[in-house]
Amino acid sequence: MTIEVKVPDIGDFDEVPVVTVLVSVGDTIAVEDAIIELESDKATMEVPSSAAGVVKEIKVAEGDKVSEGSVVLIVEGEDAGSADEAPKTEAPKTEAPKEEAPKAAAPAPAPKTDAGFSKVHASPSVRAFARRVEVDLNTLNGSGRKGRILREDVEKALKSAAPAAGGAPAQGGMGIPPIPAVDFSKFGPVEDVEMPRIKKISGPALHRSWLNIPHVTHNDEADITELDKYRKEMDTQAKEEGYRVTLLSFVIKASVSALKQHWEVNSSIHSDGDKLIKKDFYNIGFAADTPNGLMVPVIKDADRKGLVEISKDLMELSKAAREGNLKSKDMQGATFTISSLGGIGGTSFTPIVNAPEVAILGLTRSKMAPVWNGSEFEPRLMQPLSLSYDHRAIDGALAARFCVTLKGLLGDMRKLMW
Repeated sequence: MTIEVKVPDIGDFDEVPVVTVLVSVGDTIAVEDAIIELESDKATMEVPSSAAGVVKEIKVAEGDKVSEGSVVLIVEGEDAGSADEAPKTEAPKTEAPKEEAPKAAAPAPAPKTDAGFSKVHASPSVRAFARRVEVDLNTLNGSGRKGRILREDVEKALKSAAPAAGGAPAQGGMGIPPIPAVDFSKFGPVEDVEMPRIKKISGPALHRSWLNIPHVTHNDEADITELDKYRKEMDTQAKEEGYRVTLLSFVIKASVSALKQHWEVNSSIHSDGDKLIKKDFYNIGFAADTPNGLMVPVIKDADRKGLVEISKDLMELSKAAREGNLKSKDMQGATFTISSLGGIGGTSFTPIVNAPEVAILGLTRSKMAPVWNGSEFEPRLMQPLSLSYDHRAIDGALAARFCVTLKGLLGDMRKLMW
């Protein structure tokens, strides 16, 4: 049987150029094999096949523009799957900014042109990166499918050219010297363990945010004694209906109310750097711990949802994250993010702002503490709050006011119902 293999859901991207066709007519492919590579002005991504079999016809060429639903291949084979089955689309591999690219420490061949790389199997983004760091792709063996050279291969070659400890360090991006390579095997047994793909993808984005955003973290505490009593009552009922009510549901609800009162915390900095983009929607991202690394699903239109609906969304998105079933659209469009470590521990931390957002809220484990009520100390359940923010958009006074508003909402259940 023959089947059309189409471009699956690729999020908000539309009319994206095809930069590399990764298969040829006659190739035998499996479900999830990468078949083409797309590259927008923001990211590169591989499109996986939704069917298994032999490639009979290729419907796109390099330079063509495709969107969700565009036909890529015609596949024939008894094991072909359904074209309507949505495969797992790989998250965009965000390229590091140009100025962050490290330079080779030792003298290297002159930067190669595309013509010099004409016989090299690598994407344009990898070619551009290799030119910037002066690595000759013709000398590398690719670790990708069919010998395709990946960015990781270029970075590995770059590390192997690093000077020995004690030598003059090469200057990294923005004049920052890179961390020198150390041969740890001289001191004891070592093993190289491949990082999960999620960490490989999120690492450059986190690095970019940390370098570009002037981070400040404001720490505070909220009294959640009464809230937690009510939460436990709701959770008891929810378990009978097949879902759970956690503290995070209440924090999301309270955060939306606080964001409405302090709109700058829900904004983004305009690309010209002179304006703030005021958003009249409230999509709350939350960090989900999965076996493969941290993922950030997004609860859309949280301001239009009650505690029950938010709790159900949390459960469904968390399950999809753990099972690897999140789609690109499930992780896009956040205006504010919450990272909760309460189930693990800690007293405070500095979460990294998830640009282009301008703030992120960190939660650690709540604890009983003696609190002065005006006449005596009494035991209260206190919830630590850590708000990291972009100081260009939010000053210290605004951050403090936001946290005061948030802790007031968490401390008085009646305000959450307004």
